[in-house]
Amino acid sequence: MSDANTLRAEFNPLVRPYMVLFVAWILLLTVVLSPLIVIWVLGPGQWWAGHYYRKLRCVLDDKHLNFRKGILFQVEKTIPLENIQDVTVIEGPLLRRFHLSILRIETAGQSPGQAHNMQLVGIVDAHRVRDEILRRREALRRPPAGGGDTSGDGQLQALNAIRERLDEIASLLRDRHGG
Repeated sequence: MSDANTLRAEFNPLVRPYMVLFVAWILLLTVVLSPLIVIWVLGPGQWWAGHYYRKLRCVLDDKHLNFRKGILFQVEKTIPLENIQDVTVIEGPLLRRFHLSILRIETAGQSPGQAHNMQLVGIVDAHRVRDEILRRREALRRPPAGGGDTSGDGQLQALNAIRERLDEIASLLRDRHGG
């Protein structure tokens, strides 16, 4: 992996007020906790959102997507591109108000229960990042272009060698049975 092939996603600073208002909205919906909205918005919410924003990282190279997010429960994860099943950009009314979107990455594991969904809020130009992830994933799936043996050519050669050997065996059997 070279730095020329590494894409470091940027995050929109408007993630901070979005996070504060998102939690305030949840507090409002709980009704019982709605009196805490003012405290949240003016105090710990500001600290939490700023700290959360500073911890956000997303780096894409030719084979992996690496991300980090969280404060109390920090998540650092490396996802092999071949495990990515789908990448979706989500833009709801509140997100659009802040010029934000959510990049949702769905992965598949080798066994049941290993599949995961991961969401990153506020990636600048999320559509471009999504397209780049999908392009690099497809590049890994395609056989190398030009010149060298591809797995299809190798399989064809092996099948031809097997056919020739079977023809030799059939010829020996015909000779043995006088046919």
